[in-house]
Amino acid sequence: MAYSESQIEGRNAVMEAFRAGKTVDKLYILDGCNDGPVLSIKREAKKQGSLLRYVDKERLDQLSQTGRHQGVIATVAAYEYAELTDVLAAARESGEPPFLFLLDGIEDPHNLGAIIRTAHQAGAHGVIIPKNRAVGLTATVARTSAGALNYIPVARVTNLSRTMEELKEEGLWFACADMDGQCMYECDLRGPMGLVIGAEGEGVSRLLKEKCDYQVSIPMKGKLDSLNASVAAGVLAYEVLRQRDYSKKA
Repeated sequence: MAYSESQIEGRNAVMEAFRAGKTVDKLYILDGCNDGPVLSIKREAKKQGSLLRYVDKERLDQLSQTGRHQGVIATVAAYEYAELTDVLAAARESGEPPFLFLLDGIEDPHNLGAIIRTAHQAGAHGVIIPKNRAVGLTATVARTSAGALNYIPVARVTNLSRTMEELKEEGLWFACADMDGQCMYECDLRGPMGLVIGAEGEGVSRLLKEKCDYQVSIPMKGKLDSLNASVAAGVLAYEVLRQRDYSKKA
């Protein structure tokens, strides 16, 4: 079921969103506000694991679309998140080796939407994103994915590192995009594979990079340091697809 709202403002409206079971990605609360209604909202946010941010009134006023935020603004997922088990089930049902995307710190909703679209088109079985320091499934992400969110599960996890360990137990290998890595044409990407993509500028975090089996680079002839995150994800995804299709024909 898709949700129509992307931002909810006001204490009663936000509390009702929690009571209705909607997935609140982020909760912005006026710093220093601790009256009864706000404390109740904070308790619900902690139960659900929503990201809680305390901001000043000027920031809330900037975020507000209605001008009546009452010190509380919630960002609500445009689509429901899948569970990790749903992602693995999708791979099993396909009869193919699992092919997953793990996204480390992607904060631009257009990049996330584009990556989800590419993941679906390249035959990936799911996308995994972290709860913290990353964009969720906002309305912008849904629009940019061009409908792909209807076809590919997106799971949101608390700890990407721990999730990688769980997936390794399921037989997955991991390759991360890294400028100093081995050329992608020299890497074997045909088996059960998790493709780790980092944010622009920062790249994949050191901890996740150390857990990867391959550090994969994309050959580039220009003078710039890197590609846009969604473009890099697309190039690597289609190298995975190429190798898999070639191995079937061989």
